[in-house]
Amino acid sequence: MKMSHLIGERFKERPADCVIDSHALMVRGGYMKYVANGIYASYPPLRRITRKIEQIIREEMDALGGQEVSMPVVLPASYWQQSGRYDTVGDELLRFFDRNEASLVLGMTHEEAAVELVREYGGSYAKYPFFIYQIQTKFRDERRPRGGLIRVREFTMKDGYSFHTSQADLEQFYDACLKAYHRIFQRVGLPEVVSVASDSGMMGGDISHEFMLLTPVGEDSIAICESCGYRANVETAPCVAIPTAQAAPAPLQAVPTPGMHTIEEVCSFLQVPQSQTCKAVAYQQEGDGGLVVVFLRGDLEVNESKLTGYLGCGIRPAALTESSGLCAGFIGPYRLQADCTVLYDASLQNAVNLVCGGNQSDMHYTGLSFERDIGPVTFHDFAKATEGGICPHCGQAGLHIRRGIEVGNIFQLGDKYTRAMQMQYVDAQGESHYPLMGCYGIGVGRLAASVCEAHHDENGPIWPVSIAPWQVHLCAVRAAKEEVANLADSLYHNMQKAGIEVLYDDRPVSAGVMFADADLIGVPLRVVVSPRGCKEGTVELAARDKSFCSRVEISGAMDEIQRLLESMRAGCAAQ
Repeated sequence: MKMSHLIGERFKERPADCVIDSHALMVRGGYMKYVANGIYASYPPLRRITRKIEQIIREEMDALGGQEVSMPVVLPASYWQQSGRYDTVGDELLRFFDRNEASLVLGMTHEEAAVELVREYGGSYAKYPFFIYQIQTKFRDERRPRGGLIRVREFTMKDGYSFHTSQADLEQFYDACLKAYHRIFQRVGLPEVVSVASDSGMMGGDISHEFMLLTPVGEDSIAICESCGYRANVETAPCVAIPTAQAAPAPLQAVPTPGMHTIEEVCSFLQVPQSQTCKAVAYQQEGDGGLVVVFLRGDLEVNESKLTGYLGCGIRPAALTESSGLCAGFIGPYRLQADCTVLYDASLQNAVNLVCGGNQSDMHYTGLSFERDIGPVTFHDFAKATEGGICPHCGQAGLHIRRGIEVGNIFQLGDKYTRAMQMQYVDAQGESHYPLMGCYGIGVGRLAASVCEAHHDENGPIWPVSIAPWQVHLCAVRAAKEEVANLADSLYHNMQKAGIEVLYDDRPVSAGVMFADADLIGVPLRVVVSPRGCKEGTVELAARDKSFCSRVEISGAMDEIQRLLESMRAGCAAQ
């Protein structure tokens, strides 16, 4: 490919609406173009990158015995109605009608479609286990797309579905797929990705893992214990708060707190730490609008994923009115009289001498002791794990909360979908059973953006050779000079003949513009032909990551280029 023919423009200025570096660099570098909110078109460099990622994924999925299929992105709503997700999934699922008034959805994931595809094939136990996968367009109507390709509405994803006749077989394949995912991330240049226990969410099932690139710009929070290696998404990590110092119970007393609505205001007014308070967070359940009040220690936050999992429905912040029986800013567990579901976080178990709301305006209680004043109640884990908290695995204090980008996920679904959609197989004894499923996803565009986020400098991406759009960027400085053009043309043709992917910058532009564009394209090896080099009988070879820069004789340039590329490939595979 010659740069003079390459579609797309590169420019210096950082776009004002690009918050994270990978988004800014991929727009500046001519990788993609904004089409609509959360929807982008790909220029050739990005398409070449994603094709290579897809090929790596295919190789690893095929090695697991996977068979590639293709399912439609437009699906009958009846599929999702059978599984129950048509009503339980929120506005992220795009629902619509065609001209014949048939109810349809745009697939954001394909569990239902996969079951329909193999329903007849999987009628006998002799066909199991089997694994299908696709690399296909999805649409998820995200409320707040962000970060370029990190969180979009339309995206390309590899989603795979395995079918099994036993839990042991599902677990064995699940473990093999987990290992294959780590190989994929290593091969594309992200060996730093870690797997963490996660919440199954709308997918269902009991066991799931997310694969996270740890980075400050990530929107997921990960709990990590450096003592034992425990890792989990904060959505699922148990909150084991450091206990407060215990003292003899004090009398329960009502204390005026005029205008003190927030925990911060109350603590400042009463001169107590937040850990010595009991706060209330009010929600309404989606559907019937029923009120839910969660009480927890004042220094903790409600984990809404845990809460929705416990309730079995979606929630939203409550809009409190006088008729609700709840006094906003002053809700407390003592003598609470309201028509609502009341839940207690485990952080309050055995707690004494707490400050809590007085259930009337401008009033709080001090000296609240749960066992004495509230009586026997059931406690559950509804709080977010916190920085410095206790590891739920090894019991050591010092849990760390890190940010991460989710680049893949895997789930043990069990028979959630096969049972709902009445897919069965007959065993050797002639008895019918529901097969067990696993599902396995990787976002292709998000993975490309994550590699860029992890490996870039101020000038542009630094692509690993395994997924770089080209392997060599050939720069002909002052190409109007005959000797430069002749040498660059010769190298270009020789590299093409040798099967090397080369981008040839043959444009009549300054060296500064040429090298700035080369940085934005991020090809791992740069070959520079210049008038000075022609005079000396050399060409310059330089790594995009600045690990080396040297001059070699023209006669040995091809051998050195091939040696360097082979070294880069070996380095990527060995990471």
